[in-house]
Amino acid sequence: MDQISFDEWKKVEMKVGQILEVERVPKTDKLYKLQVDIGEEKPRQVVTGLVPYYSEEELKDRKIIVLTNLEPAKFKGKVSEGMLLCATNEENGKCVLLSVEKDIEVGTLIT
Repeated sequence: MDQISFDEWKKVEMKVGQILEVERVPKTDKLYKLQVDIGEEKPRQVVTGLVPYYSEEELKDRKIIVLTNLEPAKFKGKVSEGMLLCATNEENGKCVLLSVEKDIEVGTLIT
């Protein structure tokens, strides 16, 4: 894996977010469309492939870590305005959503 400089790493912006709404993306096996509060005026829409790993109930209201300065991307016609951080072990079929250890305000920067 390529190394990046500290200056490159400083360009990455991550914040604490809270999942407000969870909705399956129709005609897909893996995608959820989420509304995530990251402390901005309105929630961000994030499309994620967590259907095999989490139920809608497990995701709703959960505080998570969001990569917030990623260019928007489209998945099955839905715009995603961020990325949730997960630990993934494809060999064992595991995917664990990263979250905060203690309660903290949404929008808090990850440093």
